[in-house]
Amino acid sequence: MTGSEVRQRLLAMQDTGYQAFQQRLLPTLAPETILGVRAPALRALARALVQEGGAEEFMRALPHRYWEENTLHGYLIAQLRVYDEVLAALDVFLPHVDNWATCDQLRPQVFRTRRPPLDKIRGWMDAKHAFTVRFGIEMLQQYYLDEAFDPAYLEWVAALRCEEYYVHMMVAWFFATALTKQYEAALPYLRARRLDRITHNKAIGKAIESCQIAAARKDVLRGLRWKQDEDAE
Repeated sequence: MTGSEVRQRLLAMQDTGYQAFQQRLLPTLAPETILGVRAPALRALARALVQEGGAEEFMRALPHRYWEENTLHGYLIAQLRVYDEVLAALDVFLPHVDNWATCDQLRPQVFRTRRPPLDKIRGWMDAKHAFTVRFGIEMLQQYYLDEAFDPAYLEWVAALRCEEYYVHMMVAWFFATALTKQYEAALPYLRARRLDRITHNKAIGKAIESCQIAAARKDVLRGLRWKQDEDAE
């Protein structure tokens, strides 16, 4: 199915009330690039494209014009069953991801049974494109903070140097998750203030909100908040 044919189907699903809501959630995108199609409708369309045999042609039609087209593309990648095809599709698509929502909804199902390889994650994290970096951190967070954990992964993230807001927020989310799952390994990074002040405090804030961290540990984290007038020693 051609990109224009898919676009017509998306336009037929447009909800102008939801469009205004989505535009507020995605301030980095031009308002006219958001149609206002709800996620369940996008997922249903992704399944239909796979069944009808129109997914591959649509996925070749990059770059897309609308946010919904990019998110639909991500849903189609999620349905791919061959591991190497998923990795190849991600490398093609990630440079076109231009917002946090499309990035964070990109969840290939094959990774549930076989983790994304660490060399690919490092490559994504080393990219110049902010949302590719964000995706790499997110994959490390999702698949390598449990039984596959290695303390070196904390250093990978702490050592990142990127000024993009959406990368900083993912770093904070990563360390907040690390504090819930690998508290003893992650805590020294907060004690040593390895993150910038805003990211440091955001990570602590997210961790304190978690019901998976004991009250005593939350008290420790509250004591590590970085005040604006303090030196970063």
